[in-house]
Amino acid sequence: MPFLIVTIITLSGIITLICSTILKDKLKPDGLMNNAFNVRIGWLILRILAVVFAWMTFLRIGSKVIYSDETGGLLFSSLLPTLVAVFLFAALFLPLLMEYGLLEMLGPIFRPVMRPLFTLPGRSTVDNLASFIGDGTVGVLITSRQYGEGYYSRREATVISTTFSVVSITFAIVVAETVHMQNQFFAFYLSVIVSCLVAAVIMPRIWPLNKIPDEYAKEVPESARTEALPEGKTALRHGFDTATEVGIKAPGVIDFFKSGLKTVIDMWFVILPVVMSIGTIATIIANYTPFFVILGKPFVPFLELMQIPEAAQASQTIIIGFADMFLPSILIEGVQNDITRFVIGALSISQLIYLSEVGGVILGSKIPVSIGKLFMIFLIRTIITLPIISLMAHLLL
Repeated sequence: MPFLIVTIITLSGIITLICSTILKDKLKPDGLMNNAFNVRIGWLILRILAVVFAWMTFLRIGSKVIYSDETGGLLFSSLLPTLVAVFLFAALFLPLLMEYGLLEMLGPIFRPVMRPLFTLPGRSTVDNLASFIGDGTVGVLITSRQYGEGYYSRREATVISTTFSVVSITFAIVVAETVHMQNQFFAFYLSVIVSCLVAAVIMPRIWPLNKIPDEYAKEVPESARTEALPEGKTALRHGFDTATEVGIKAPGVIDFFKSGLKTVIDMWFVILPVVMSIGTIATIIANYTPFFVILGKPFVPFLELMQIPEAAQASQTIIIGFADMFLPSILIEGVQNDITRFVIGALSISQLIYLSEVGGVILGSKIPVSIGKLFMIFLIRTIITLPIISLMAHLLL
């Protein structure tokens, strides 16, 4: 697996360099090579950095700051192998979720819930379930593709990817075990679900998400976006009829595997380098500088107001989760108080956006959102979910 990862990242860097310079004006505008490898200078630098970081970590040469098990080694040996497997699985199953009528079936049925509560189309239910049952990155990939095909607006795609890309239950169990909350897992995960649902209702209605324009990347029939019901039809009937039409026109076996191959190339060669470069830089800042610790200091009085014991130590872990979701749980593990460990562990899951995986995948996807905006969304999510988790910790422990 390490050799496969370093090969993917190296090929991505070389092909991107060639396509973004020598072949820049010779590629087909809508071709795979142009879409995946003809990038702006910022993304080119990130992919070249990923090549450097990957080889330094693979060979364990150069500065230990880059290849240590807390920085590049964490990305290269732990997170990227998982993403390679998840992306391969997702590439084969995304067409089943997206091209054979499931979205069209569920859209009209869940629209009465998703639109008024979360300002989202009913079809986004599939993205959310994919994140919850599978992995947050799978939900981001579905959302990115739906945005690229014109079914989600820029605002809707950003809301879905930053609000519903929750980690799987299995990873939540790992976090709970790390903070010694495995015996209280029901209360622990209930706090995560409640805080995420409250944030999902509030976040789309406030800055910055409510200021993102409802612009579409591609034109599709308006009825497909609005999921409006024809007169005389129930949601179930309309969903079934539309899904049947889509299913009849769906690709055959050969086209199915062609689509899967194109998707896995897009995921492996576009997203993995971004996760490697941005994730390594973020974990270096988190582990070797006081940057995130300083940013967390304003939360001390906030934590004390909510009667969280050892507030000073807890505050150091709050912003560091933006680099990697697992870091807060590792740093808080030694704290003796159950409430503090409960709050920080649950908060790290509820924050959702961390650059070493989900955040990096969002930045590498088609969804147009900047790292600065991601950080602001992360910060506002923290401010919303922290009091809810703290209250539930006091009530349930």
